[in-house]
Amino acid sequence: MLKGKVAIVTGSTSGIGLGIASELARLRADIVLNGFGDAGEIEQIRGGITREYGVRVAYDGADMSKEEAVRGLIAATVEKYGRLDILVNNAGIQFTAPVEEFPAAKWNAILAINLSAAFHGIAAAVPQMRKQGWGRIVNIASAHGLVASTHKAAYVAAKHGLIGLTKVVGLETAGSGVTCNAVCPGWVRTPLVDKQIDDIAAQRGISQQDAAKELLAEKQPSLQFVSPAQLGGTVAFLCSGAADQITGTAISVDGGWTAQ
Repeated sequence: MLKGKVAIVTGSTSGIGLGIASELARLRADIVLNGFGDAGEIEQIRGGITREYGVRVAYDGADMSKEEAVRGLIAATVEKYGRLDILVNNAGIQFTAPVEEFPAAKWNAILAINLSAAFHGIAAAVPQMRKQGWGRIVNIASAHGLVASTHKAAYVAAKHGLIGLTKVVGLETAGSGVTCNAVCPGWVRTPLVDKQIDDIAAQRGISQQDAAKELLAEKQPSLQFVSPAQLGGTVAFLCSGAADQITGTAISVDGGWTAQ
């Protein structure tokens, strides 16, 4: 379905991003991976996707907290492949604390990576996509882009902002062949969520399994984690012809979290 297309997925060396990159590769898109991690492990991931799906896979370690690096990632991809068709803004970090105790440095870092990086990537990518007459921008927001939880001031603010940005870009590119949408996952079993489960288990003196159930029960009526592969499928749908008229919207993949 995506043969000949080129996709950048930020924060794709593990978790949600890797699930999305793998699904786009399965549909024959060439992939640019991005993220931090051990160089050897990243090379294993890159080579594994290439071998499994027979597509070109590059890695770019651009630091998503730096404006020049984000814009450079877009420019380098266009220079290397001659095009950019799909931009998935997935890179994100998390920190929790009451608002009056929230460190300013953590606020700035979360907004830089979770929101500003998407802005810089989109701003650099849109001219190329307009020129091609086709492009798909998918911002990985969160259920926290639609509703709030305590102790997550920066994350909730950034994800709400990301959905606002999605709407504006959807309007500005309407009719151009370029679409911009947000995907809002609920709880996904990623290293980020594993840490929250560990914290609950430690605080409550309960097993990790019970802590995971408690985490799900509080927010996610399905009582099941969303999988990275399911999110990959959602992104793939937004890249399909069926989604040509879906733009400027937020799609929840959250087991009923935001239906409550």
